[in-house]
Amino acid sequence: MAESVADVDRSEAAAPGGPPPAGPRTAAPLVVGAALTVVLLSLAGRYGYHRDELYFLLCGRHLDWGYVDQGPLVPALARLADTIAPGNLVVLRTPSAFIGGAAVVLVAAIARQFGAGRVAQTAAAVLAAASGIVLAGGHLLSTTSVDLLVWLAAALCVVRMLRTGDTRWALGAGLALGVGLLNKPLPALLGVGLVAGLLIAGPRRLLRDRWVLAGAGIAALLAVPYAVWQAAHGFPQLDVAASIAEGDSSYSGRIDAVVLQFLIISPFAVPVWVAGLVALLRRPSWAAYRSLAWAWLVVVAIVVAAGGKGYYDAPLLLVLTAAGVVPVVAWAQRGAARGRQALLVTAAVLMAASSAVLLLPTLPADRLPGFVVAVNYDAGETIGWPEFADSVAAVHRALPPPERDRAVVLTGNYGEAGALARYGPARGLPRAYSGHNSMATFGRPPDDADVVIVVGWSRPEPLRAWFTEVTEAGRVDQRADVDNDENGEPIFLARGLRRPWSQIWDTEVRHGS
Repeated sequence: MAESVADVDRSEAAAPGGPPPAGPRTAAPLVVGAALTVVLLSLAGRYGYHRDELYFLLCGRHLDWGYVDQGPLVPALARLADTIAPGNLVVLRTPSAFIGGAAVVLVAAIARQFGAGRVAQTAAAVLAAASGIVLAGGHLLSTTSVDLLVWLAAALCVVRMLRTGDTRWALGAGLALGVGLLNKPLPALLGVGLVAGLLIAGPRRLLRDRWVLAGAGIAALLAVPYAVWQAAHGFPQLDVAASIAEGDSSYSGRIDAVVLQFLIISPFAVPVWVAGLVALLRRPSWAAYRSLAWAWLVVVAIVVAAGGKGYYDAPLLLVLTAAGVVPVVAWAQRGAARGRQALLVTAAVLMAASSAVLLLPTLPADRLPGFVVAVNYDAGETIGWPEFADSVAAVHRALPPPERDRAVVLTGNYGEAGALARYGPARGLPRAYSGHNSMATFGRPPDDADVVIVVGWSRPEPLRAWFTEVTEAGRVDQRADVDNDENGEPIFLARGLRRPWSQIWDTEVRHGS
């Protein structure tokens, strides 16, 4: 016991000749994190499922070590939640709500490692709680939610390692990254950024340290099941990444990636994380942390160059924010302190209010302003799925009884298929199929299914390559003035399959993100 206490004492101290010691402990970030979790849970049942959540529930019914576009972790969480409380949206989102609260505590803990006092740690917690990436990730069950927790946990271990010189913290970073690699490949991007940062700014000796190498080994070992699955299936994740780079997904594209750097935490927080970036690059006493600034610069450069989604590096922006509260709070406490403090409090209030309106379901769903969906695309993706199923069911009910009995549904994307799997049985709908991402591997229509209700195609021409007759039979009416990918889209009735599904499914119908 005495040895373990000594180890803890050494881990709290600064490395000889290194940066200043950690700041004092405070319970305030725990309070802020717990409050955020309560808020997220109280709002979890508003609006409805996101299309990705509907997809995760379907993936959870087909548990595997990997999927076309993700690892097994989030589908397993969705399966667990749906087993505990089938059809309960609040239970499904409970892990994310706790992740949001944990992210707040981790950001404040990182600030403490930078030497933040109690006020600065509280400020870091408040900024994290009001940030776009934490609120969005804490509201919806998503791979981004897990990514947020993984990156921040790894970053805390790395910052503590750099401050104390105790490289055993690399084991914690490796464990976090390894778990994250069972979610999606993005933690590898963080690893690349950290290695690049050490190569550029040092200390390079860490790249040869046995504990750092052991941490990298842990990460690699944990990632093996997903990597083996991807290899066995021809690395479909690469095709998904290429599709994202081409702009075929939300928040993707080089211009969007640059713009999101200034929005994803909050425009009001930009001065704070910029101050953190400058401090990490220029403060002599923080020279040991310089690699963290370079890690963000390298990661964001890769995201922009590759055409990735602009929020991929957001957890590192929170690390910069944690660093930035130290000089910003010190600035506010100097000189005309009251005016400066009032300015910071005002900015924090505006940040929290705007984030709550834009990123949480605080406004009535049937009167959601267009500017909310314009800023937060995901808000529109959580409205109208039961009504979507109603629209498809109306077409199905209108079929003559012989056709109705043998009809199937074909959807253009996994969200539509997930919505019909969730709401279709109660409306008497047949099974819905889709060639989108891993949905394509969950089964194809029977070869004799030649009466098909098709939704998710804006025009009938592509469908005529598969069917002899394609007519518009209805429109999606979500009974709300919401701008999303479904509302107002046509529903087609297709008959006369030109070739069996077994011949066209993998080569023509199946497609990536």
